[in-house]
Amino acid sequence: MKPRRSNLSVPGHMKKMHGKASESLADVIMLDLEDSVPVEEKANARTQVIDSLLNFDWSRKTVTVRINALDTPFAYRDLLEVAEQAGHIIDAIVIPKVNHPGDIYFADRLLDGIEQSRNASTPIGIEASIETAEGLLRATDIVAASSRVRTLVFGIADYSASIGARLVSISGHGEKEEELYPGHRWHFAISNMVMHAKAHGVMAIDAPYGNFKDADGLRRSAVMACALGCDGKWAIHPSQIDTINEVFTPSADEIALAAKVIEANAKAKAEGKGAIAVEGRMVDQATVRLATKLWEQARYLNLV
Repeated sequence: MKPRRSNLSVPGHMKKMHGKASESLADVIMLDLEDSVPVEEKANARTQVIDSLLNFDWSRKTVTVRINALDTPFAYRDLLEVAEQAGHIIDAIVIPKVNHPGDIYFADRLLDGIEQSRNASTPIGIEASIETAEGLLRATDIVAASSRVRTLVFGIADYSASIGARLVSISGHGEKEEELYPGHRWHFAISNMVMHAKAHGVMAIDAPYGNFKDADGLRRSAVMACALGCDGKWAIHPSQIDTINEVFTPSADEIALAAKVIEANAKAKAEGKGAIAVEGRMVDQATVRLATKLWEQARYLNLV
């Protein structure tokens, strides 16, 4: 799949933001029909999102639409109308608060029918948001429920509420955590989600960082998510895109080291040797796989 380093969330009812988003440096633009849209604007937001999808140029972007949760009166129309009218534009539907594989089955079957009626050649993907203890507990069943599932996404605020965790910031999205907990408070939850995602060959995306004016806090949060195996992070403001892209992009030093490992492995194979040494250290095939994956990512981003 294309890189999903930065995933910019854009309110669905704010047309003036859509054009700017399409020209931004974010890898993914997510037009949102859920939390950022007031209840009285839900129908208008759906109409506006469809109009923006059809009339702006999204050819350089991965484009997703976050529908409302499936236990609301808005979700089924979000899914139906967006997929019917603009399914050929979008890459995936983002389903919030997925607690059960049945949520994925429902969306999968409905999309099957819509795509058959449209004679669509490319299936619409699904991004499942893991936002509760129940969702995390069933993450393996959720990600395995359909071949449409492309990513699992961690929803930090709702997950915090679902387990009764302390609220330490206004937004509830990751800032000021170090004042409460001596370490990374969501290490287990994110690692768990990443494990389920990667075991099934899909990407894992971290939650947004709420304080868009705190660049240092954003960087710390992104670095930790990257270290835990996440492939990218949501952004709630355009000012966060550059930092997120930088953190989730292989550095020049990392690329150079990966090249050394790959070259040494190729040389060892050509000479019929099993052991590989790089910079005075023995390297096994697990490290070769890591280096190869990083090199492929760098190549996709035109860094090599």
